Amino acid sequence: MDLAAARTHIQAALERMRAVYGAVVFDEWAVLSLAAKHGGVLAYAGPRVESFGLRVTADAGPLRAAAAAEPAEVGDLIFALEATGTRYDALLRVGAASYLVCNHTQKTMLEIRAEAGWLKAQAGLVELGEKFRVDPLVTE
Repeated sequence: MDLAAARTHIQAALERMRAVYGAVVFDEWAVLSLAAKHGGVLAYAGPRVESFGLRVTADAGPLRAAAAAEPAEVGDLIFALEATGTRYDALLRVGAASYLVCNHTQKTMLEIRAEAGWLKAQAGLVELGEKFRVDPLVTE
């Protein structure tokens, strides 16, 4: 899958999640690449357009720790349950060296999961993961 298709799938999944949750689940998301050619932010949507790129390393800390404990295949999800503020709440591996990070800048995953709508909303992330598992993001 190319980046344009990935963006479309991500935005649609997050909108479906919002609809079943009854509120915004993640108010920002980004596709990040670890590939030397691309290293950095491939796509971003959220309230921190100007400062997002400056905080990528710091904001990824809790997810980086969680990901180190469980290697992820394309399509796998990892959550940082207690990440606060601008630290990323969820990570979805979308390609060989590409990841989707999602965050709610005002709530932790524990707070998001406490709402009744979370059980239905999380299906959107699982379905999105399956799309990437079948057709991984290619950034070259």
